[in-house]
Amino acid sequence: MEIPKCEDQESKAARDLISSRPASATIAWRASELLHKTLRGALLLFGFLPGKVVAFKPLTADFRYPTFIHSMTQKNQQVRLGLGRNAWLAIVILAVALCGTTAQPAMARGRPMEIADAAIQRDLVYKRINGRALTLDLYCPQKASSPLPVILWIHGGGWSHGRKEQHSPAVSFLNDGYAVASIDYRLSDEAPFPAQIEDCKAAVRWLRANAAKYNLDPDRIGAWGHSAGGHLSALLGTSGGVQELEGNGDNMSYSSRVQAVCDVSGPADLLRLYYDASDGSTGKRTKARSYIDALLGGPADQNKTKAMAASPITYVSKDDPPFLIIHGKNDSSVPASQGELLAAALKAAGVETTLEITSQGHTVRVGDSRLLPIIKAFFDKYLKKSQ
Repeated sequence: MEIPKCEDQESKAARDLISSRPASATIAWRASELLHKTLRGALLLFGFLPGKVVAFKPLTADFRYPTFIHSMTQKNQQVRLGLGRNAWLAIVILAVALCGTTAQPAMARGRPMEIADAAIQRDLVYKRINGRALTLDLYCPQKASSPLPVILWIHGGGWSHGRKEQHSPAVSFLNDGYAVASIDYRLSDEAPFPAQIEDCKAAVRWLRANAAKYNLDPDRIGAWGHSAGGHLSALLGTSGGVQELEGNGDNMSYSSRVQAVCDVSGPADLLRLYYDASDGSTGKRTKARSYIDALLGGPADQNKTKAMAASPITYVSKDDPPFLIIHGKNDSSVPASQGELLAAALKAAGVETTLEITSQGHTVRVGDSRLLPIIKAFFDKYLKKSQ
């Protein structure tokens, strides 16, 4: 069925009026217009309206002023239809459905994790730099009889995006007596390396400085992350005591070392990854190369020293903490060879290291029934061994 055009002279005048309004008014006009067209089409489809001479009048209010509702003419506040009760009911149902389907995903994207039976402290400032407050969310069991070992969760996102509110599989360990700190850190569009690792180290120092306040065990802190978060977790593990990566600020008298690292799909040798992440026949740049360039503040092949300084494998030594490295053999973003290289270097240095190669790709489902018990057993062994 063809829906007839129904714009009259008054509607045209309304369009002319809205076109002269500021952006906020135009947005309101477009929203009103889209809604009335959608409703009208739906009502025609379900047979609530006749197929001819049907007009929902767009609003011609001046949206710049608080009194815009009163400035609408009586004629524009009325719908020139003799709608029955069923038609109005259809309008209400359709409007609610439209609002629900558009609003809920947007709310879900920005909603922080809510964990049952957890004491949650949100947006705790662990560092201030250049007028910017860096924050973490701290998740603890409601009841704890002794200081809690801590898992520092570092989100992924190519060092260029991501937030601490993203789901962390580490919170599944709250009922097993762990605290979890999920952190934000400076992304590559705000500051290049070493800003990211400096922030992670500052978060570890803050946890130690505030351990008594939040009932945390300062001697049992582990790091866990995926992708870029895996890289930063591994770098925390191998660069303990490297002054060039410590940064400055508060709590500098506290150590930034961690006692266990779970690295999932993390890059270990950025320079090698940079060269491997290209099509040899076309020289096509991949996301991995562009992410590395952004992290370093310039092309890796022109910043080789910096790329080496940002690579966890550079700092491997015998005093590194135990590592659990998990990597997907079908990872096309960060090849499994990156995890294998780091595991081999750690083992050669005498570091307790476990390597798990899964059949998955870059997005390793660490919450599945096989991997989660392995990760829990790892942290239990090295963060709870004194209990």
